[in-house]
Amino acid sequence: MTKKYLPLLLLALLFGAARAFAQEPAAPPAAAPSAPIAWSSLSPQQQKLLSGFGSQWNTLPPARQQALAHGSERWLGMSDAERSQARDRFQHWQTLPPDQRRDLRNKWQRFQSLPPHQQEMLRQDFRRFQQLPPERREALRQQWRSLTPAEREQWHNLSPAQRQQRFDRAIAQPPKRSPPSHH
Repeated sequence: MTKKYLPLLLLALLFGAARAFAQEPAAPPAAAPSAPIAWSSLSPQQQKLLSGFGSQWNTLPPARQQALAHGSERWLGMSDAERSQARDRFQHWQTLPPDQRRDLRNKWQRFQSLPPHQQEMLRQDFRRFQQLPPERREALRQQWRSLTPAEREQWHNLSPAQRQQRFDRAIAQPPKRSPPSHH
């Protein structure tokens, strides 16, 4: 397999399982420890949504309180269609084996550790990938799956600029078609 497909294929793998990358920029990591959030400071809608945590709210770590508060804000700001998609993704997540969840968490953490401009570049690439016809996306996924571990590692070691160039070439190149059989 040629190396020009490597960046696209990695992106397909990463983003196919973690669509959240393309939805909204990741929050920058907090420099200081999280401050607790008072239950009374949440809106009535947030309190209703988080009612299962109400009795234990004050015992939750501040970082967990902040994550729940932020998540409830996002949820309340979603359309019905977005909520449905989020439920579907969560249900899919719950069916994944623990090792696959761990791998996805690690990939998400690597993504979050990237500088903002690289995160945005990956989001743009993902959007471009999603605009490809389904058969083209699947062909590129198959090509990624057929790479050896050494070829995948080579791709991981490319600079962001090299990855971008190869991604651009992979997107632009039409899929290879097998010759028609004559029966």
